[in-house]
Amino acid sequence: MRIRFGFVSQSWNLWDASPGKTLTYTRYKQMSPEDGRAKLLEVTHQNLASTLRTIHLCIANEIKVFRFSSSIVPLATHPEVKWDFVSEFGAEFKEIGDLVKRYGMRASFHPNQFTLFTSDKPHITENAVVDMVYHYEMLEAMGLADSGTINIHVGGAYGNKEAALERFYENIKQLPEHVFNRMTLENDDKTYTTEETLVLCEKLGIPLAFDYHHEYANPSSVSWEELLPRVYETWRGIGIIPKVHISSPISEKKLRHHADYVDLQFLTEFLKVVVGLGQDVDFMIEAKRKDEAALQLVEDVAAIRGVKRIGGATVEW
Repeated sequence: MRIRFGFVSQSWNLWDASPGKTLTYTRYKQMSPEDGRAKLLEVTHQNLASTLRTIHLCIANEIKVFRFSSSIVPLATHPEVKWDFVSEFGAEFKEIGDLVKRYGMRASFHPNQFTLFTSDKPHITENAVVDMVYHYEMLEAMGLADSGTINIHVGGAYGNKEAALERFYENIKQLPEHVFNRMTLENDDKTYTTEETLVLCEKLGIPLAFDYHHEYANPSSVSWEELLPRVYETWRGIGIIPKVHISSPISEKKLRHHADYVDLQFLTEFLKVVVGLGQDVDFMIEAKRKDEAALQLVEDVAAIRGVKRIGGATVEW
């Protein structure tokens, strides 16, 4: 079985390559309409150029798993600004997507924690729909709408998990079907366990992006070893191999905080189970040192007896 390793949005090794440079609404409103539009175009161009540079770095290092920044287009979802970024930057998005497809990369997005469907406030659900559509539009502009995914957490419990989950079932219906079909859910480190998220995924037909670190911080009542085959099964519906989020805590006192690199010892038991299942899987590394951490973990895993490194960021067991 094979494991591919990837990272999140920005290379640690590239100079001035943030794909999420911002333009606040406050600053935007202080400008004239002409200057504001020019600044929107400038910042978006910078973010797309940085994303393209990072994709080229992935290609050079044979990294096949990558998460785009959610902040590529500033103010794209602000109700007073919403603008047609696809028409302005269609060629740039397509260039990035063409490279992703040509080199067999797997791409995804992960909207922020405010994109949730458990709230009892209608405007929060409406904003979540707008944000999910924005991410889908970026995938579509890159030509990746049939392969990329958009990952979110279940959301808050608001003092009553059962009621919050019922709201999720209802609120998620507001998503356009084509957007819903590209979403995944992730277990979180405080509220919704792997088991709770998995039940939701199985009921709705949504893949579960299992986070091992989150499971460690917020364990299910059923062991993750027992749940993992069911987690894998949720990916079958969209024809993509399972993806797992990997990181390790800074310390026991800072259990939920991601360390700079991934501690191989923290992963030992997890790797044994993964190998035992024999299912190819992709690891999204969420350590702070991003691409450095991903490539270091590849080296660490490849040094294990019986493991063969077959690419820059791929090993075979």
